[in-house]
Amino acid sequence: MGKIVRALSADGSVLCSAIDSSDIANEIFRLHKTTPVATAALGRLATAGSIMGAMLKAEDDRLTLRVNGNGPAGNIVVAADYMGNVKCYADNVNVDLPLKPNGKLDVSGYVGTDGFLGVIKDLGLKEPYATQVPIVSGEIAEDITSYYAISEQIPTVCALGVLVDRDWTVKHAGGYLIQLVPPINEKAIDFIENNIKSMQSITEMLSQGKAPEQIALMGLEGLDGEVLDSWECQYYCNCSRERTEQILLSLGHDELKRLAEEQDETEVCCHFCDKKYSFTSAELKKLLEEGERG
Repeated sequence: MGKIVRALSADGSVLCSAIDSSDIANEIFRLHKTTPVATAALGRLATAGSIMGAMLKAEDDRLTLRVNGNGPAGNIVVAADYMGNVKCYADNVNVDLPLKPNGKLDVSGYVGTDGFLGVIKDLGLKEPYATQVPIVSGEIAEDITSYYAISEQIPTVCALGVLVDRDWTVKHAGGYLIQLVPPINEKAIDFIENNIKSMQSITEMLSQGKAPEQIALMGLEGLDGEVLDSWECQYYCNCSRERTEQILLSLGHDELKRLAEEQDETEVCCHFCDKKYSFTSAELKKLLEEGERG
């Protein structure tokens, strides 16, 4: 299970959210059989999605992040709920790239740098709130920071990291998000800048045994920060046979009829968890009849 912690400065002007998403990133590797660079990219975006999802207000609120930088990854999609539970997929998870000269995984090379980051918030209104911003670096954290600056005009610092082991499993993964809460306290900016300079990378801090509570308070050093709340989150896919039936119905009468007539069995695979649902020709015909009656 992952763990999210939120801390607030004493004057309420700065919020810092931190997460240990190591288990989530490992589940991404297990389910999607990702290469190290794909694990790092999906793990970073899922970590960001978890933190951002946890900022939603209502139980039925949902967040979707989509990144496409015209790199070999294709589309990378993360969906999160208000508790920070996430699921994700990428078009191409089998891509392997050489390490960068500094020995780091080439996440920007995998994601690409000529494209966009899209954010969709389904808040139960008539239409979801949707926006997209140009990709800044393809490293994910900088792109999340840019989204907040451009679309929400909230000064934000985002740090994300995924440390992949030699056997391709994840040793550590996590992130933090520091945001200035309006009205902006200009004096707090100096503290935040100094704190960021003194903090090691998120994976280094996790490897030293620092908990998300400690990391969140480190981001608020000098501002008398206190932990507001914390809870567990996980990689979670809510797909089901019933939901899959609705997806099949959404294909339309003619397409569903064609599938029923042309093959004895139709298999539908969930992008998020790789679970497969099989429907016989007879089951599709029955689904058609129920759809016509409904």
